Amino acid sequence: METIIVLALVFVFVALRLYSVLGRRTGHEQPIAKPVEAQTKPAPVARSNTDMPSQPVSAEPAIDPRANEGVRAIVAADPGFDVNSFLNGAQAAYRMILEAFWKGDSEELARLVDDDVRQDFAEAIRLREEAGEMLDNRLIAIERAVIERARLDGQMASITVRFDADIAAVTHDREGNVVAGSLTDAVPTHDLWTFSRHVRAEDPNWILIETDEAA
Repeated sequence: METIIVLALVFVFVALRLYSVLGRRTGHEQPIAKPVEAQTKPAPVARSNTDMPSQPVSAEPAIDPRANEGVRAIVAADPGFDVNSFLNGAQAAYRMILEAFWKGDSEELARLVDDDVRQDFAEAIRLREEAGEMLDNRLIAIERAVIERARLDGQMASITVRFDADIAAVTHDREGNVVAGSLTDAVPTHDLWTFSRHVRAEDPNWILIETDEAA
């Protein structure tokens, strides 16, 4: 199976974490934003040098000073690594995973994640469907994507990106009635996603190994 992105969460918290962070936290607890026109779906992989961004990052790479040493180590081990291109791909991955989960698109998720993670997503989607809920969430904008941490452990590189984004959402019941949210206000979200890659691997894809909510 073609693996593009892997989202790894501790099994005990998977169902509740995915449901709250990707579902309820962005679509149930606050008013939501007016939707923007549909944007062209970006490439779904976080590559080291080729992907286009879902939204362009600045000309100056966004790196927290605490991550500089780790980034330098990664560049030394993989001279082809480019920070801006990495951030472009990371933003594309962020959008693709969120959209697939919100839609409950199991086929798309199967293309984006490996079998174990697909099962975790399927469980979270099952819980949502049992509750009779349907999400109409939209990623309006990624306001900022910043590398907060980076490290090289042997030949395994890992980079944690903070995403500050605006999300619009509405939750419908089985009859299509709106039970939460509106399309009037934006909901700011702050997430930490960690990507990993073997620096000597021929595959340029960075694998998403962890997600968390940023402070």
